[in-house]
Amino acid sequence: MTPVHVKTTLDGRKVEVIGRYVCLDGQPESDALVVIEEHPNRQAILQAVPKATHVAGRIPLTMAEASVAQAALRRANDQFDGSQHAINERLRKGAWQKVFAEGAE
Repeated sequence: MTPVHVKTTLDGRKVEVIGRYVCLDGQPESDALVVIEEHPNRQAILQAVPKATHVAGRIPLTMAEASVAQAALRRANDQFDGSQHAINERLRKGAWQKVFAEGAE
């Protein structure tokens, strides 16, 4: 899958969406974006990056960057892989999402 460039950090590392993950310098960081208002450490993030609207793992993103990342994540998620491994992975993630939604930590 072709990486989608989101931004370059101040220290020169690339933030890209590769497959279903937002990656920092080629290493998976997160598979979803979190709106800054929902993040438990939002005050510290906004103090460091005032224009941040979303975070992907430990990467703050502006609205434009988040839009690029979200679109790439949706495109990757829409591509259906019918292999047994891919189906098992989707079921595993769905089960964990349900457990966390019900209050497990």
